[in-house]
Amino acid sequence: MKTRFILIGTSHAGNVGATARAMKVMGFDDLVLVAPRWADVLTRQEAVDRASGATDVLEKARLVATLDEALDGVDTLCATAMTPRDFGPPTAAPREHLPLLAGRSRGVAFLFGSERFGMRNEDVYRCHVALTIPTAPGYGSLNLAAAVQLVAYEWRQALGAYPVSAAARQADPADAQALAGMLEHWERALVEIGFLDPAAPKKLMPRLNQLFNRAQPTPEEIHILRGVAKAMVQAASKAKS
Repeated sequence: MKTRFILIGTSHAGNVGATARAMKVMGFDDLVLVAPRWADVLTRQEAVDRASGATDVLEKARLVATLDEALDGVDTLCATAMTPRDFGPPTAAPREHLPLLAGRSRGVAFLFGSERFGMRNEDVYRCHVALTIPTAPGYGSLNLAAAVQLVAYEWRQALGAYPVSAAARQADPADAQALAGMLEHWERALVEIGFLDPAAPKKLMPRLNQLFNRAQPTPEEIHILRGVAKAMVQAASKAKS
């Protein structure tokens, strides 16, 4: 589905770059700026730096003078407004409303107002819905690019989320023989450094045995632990010489 993000009256180049990054990471690349403060906003160094590799979105982006020029090819307009209007479209949270739009429109545009004033009433009134991001009571101030990221994420979820990459397979735990050998090595090392009294060992080694049973160290981790024991023995020998 055609998806467009429209920034109206943007004043900070960094927010434009961060918006491009927020869009690209969710798989969107159609960005239109309506009457931004700077005519060269897409090539300003701050925008390029904040895009963090999403420069292709900046290169493809369009600058237009009016909102009408930004609406070609879309038929559903979603305003973003933290302040409810007495008159205008219904207000809804992105998570509850966006699934209703998926697959039902030819094209959807998400409109964001300027950093200082948000969206003008007349622009909100043109929209089919005013999306509001639920925030803590008494403080609803969101950075422009952060708002874009949240809406882009929720829209991606509504369209079909990207799969989460599976974690690398964890190695199997070391066998009991390897664990016993490591514990024996540690026992010698603890005696060497004076931490364990072989005449009165109490329950130190059984407790360590239980600890490592719960931890289920891998063969590589057993190797590391034996290296630690070896270093303790060497340090103790140097101290005695």
